[in-house]
Amino acid sequence: MSIGELLGGRAGLRINDPRQTSVSVHAYLRDLIISGTLPPGTQLKQAELARVLAVSRTPLREAFRMLQEEGLISSEPNQRSHVLGLDAEELDSLYAARITLESLGARLTAGRLSREEIRGATSAFKEMERTYRAGDMASWTVAHRGFHRLLVGRCGATVLRTINSYAEQSERYVRIDQAQHRTDFGARQREHQAIFDAVRDADPDAAVAEMARHLAGTARRVVDGHAPGHGTPCVDGALALLLGA
Repeated sequence: MSIGELLGGRAGLRINDPRQTSVSVHAYLRDLIISGTLPPGTQLKQAELARVLAVSRTPLREAFRMLQEEGLISSEPNQRSHVLGLDAEELDSLYAARITLESLGARLTAGRLSREEIRGATSAFKEMERTYRAGDMASWTVAHRGFHRLLVGRCGATVLRTINSYAEQSERYVRIDQAQHRTDFGARQREHQAIFDAVRDADPDAAVAEMARHLAGTARRVVDGHAPGHGTPCVDGALALLLGA
């Protein structure tokens, strides 16, 4: 199936600032991949995409480079790029890093949220509920990312940049988990509430435990669904490090 056929009926690329064309193209293609509109294995022909998106090849090449760095498309020299599928080992190591860093962030943030930050986290939590029920996953992603960011915000700018990067790389796995377990949203929200309660109420041990188990659950469910029997040794090791045997 051609790119044009896969995009049939979907809103086209909008570029508000011509100076940011490559950024806009990257964001557009990234969302198509994460949402599953461009499924794993889809060949990405630059000439076809340039025509469909009405952009030149130069910003498209830069967008491809960014997608390759994120592990979303292949980067074999002298070959057409294609959308990569789920890599269980990559997911396992990515979530082990997230568990370690975000649990540290939750510990350092516990008891240190300002009133404004508490209101922000509460608002983000409600927005996650509203947008999920409405099927607006793009807005849900924004609210979800903001919620998590507030709960780890005292870890320092350097660590926070890494956390944000890892969270962005995890988005496709979060979407996969949601698609596989559509009826489990209430359980995930209870986990979010438990993390928030622990951070707000200055309980660092509980904040670490709730954050670690929440992230580990996502990783384990996705791996079990796509690579049964593979396991999550890196995630398991991170949990052992933080929570003990």
